[in-house]
Amino acid sequence: MRLAGKTALITGGARGIGLAFVEAYLREGAKVAIADLTGAQEAAARLGDRTIGLTMDVTDQASIDAGVKAAADWGGGIDILLNNAAVFDLAPIVDITRESYDRIFAVNVAGTLFPLQAVARLMIAQGRGGKIINMASQAGRRGEALVAVYCASKAAVISLTQSAGLDLIRHGINVNGIAPGVVDTPMWDQVDALFAKYEGKPLGQKKREVGAAVPYGRMGRPEDMTGAAVFLASAEADYIVAQTLNVDGGNWMS
Repeated sequence: MRLAGKTALITGGARGIGLAFVEAYLREGAKVAIADLTGAQEAAARLGDRTIGLTMDVTDQASIDAGVKAAADWGGGIDILLNNAAVFDLAPIVDITRESYDRIFAVNVAGTLFPLQAVARLMIAQGRGGKIINMASQAGRRGEALVAVYCASKAAVISLTQSAGLDLIRHGINVNGIAPGVVDTPMWDQVDALFAKYEGKPLGQKKREVGAAVPYGRMGRPEDMTGAAVFLASAEADYIVAQTLNVDGGNWMS
């Protein structure tokens, strides 16, 4: 019950890794506002009265502001923000489109910064500090030939985490990040299909290859991410500032 008495807001919380975070925070005693483009109300209905489902578009400021206000009104403030919403695309450099670039940066970078900003303003007004966790990726630690824009977006998340962490700790707000490796979620079917298109591999082969290459011996699972998310949201992480923790089975060392 490390999060008992806390209210958390989790973006992209209706499925995949985000839903695993919701369930973990509930087990630790928190109330959780689930924010997503679709499915948030349905997830909240399944999970019980310590959740609320909010339709939120992290690319739209009015939607962000309304979601943050609704979460705070329902939960008596916000103590934890977990920025999990993200999208993925890949293409060779010569095939990247402005539409794909704009979408990835709107969701992954601006969709991290502006919910963080809105919640940070609320936390400062509340005067009781808080925890903000941004989901980065091992892709933000390095370049990848077919994944330039996504890698750049996640590198930006790591950099934003550092800058926001240094700025907000004076208000008692810890900002940190998590960098997963390859995680077996429904999104990986889309990723695998894109690699199949550009690398000429049968469907499923890329997924098998990346799983076998992880030093731990397999792809990650959503539940593998939850320990770090609970820890960084808890009082145990009070002295951790502006860090991004790799949770990737040994894929990347930094």
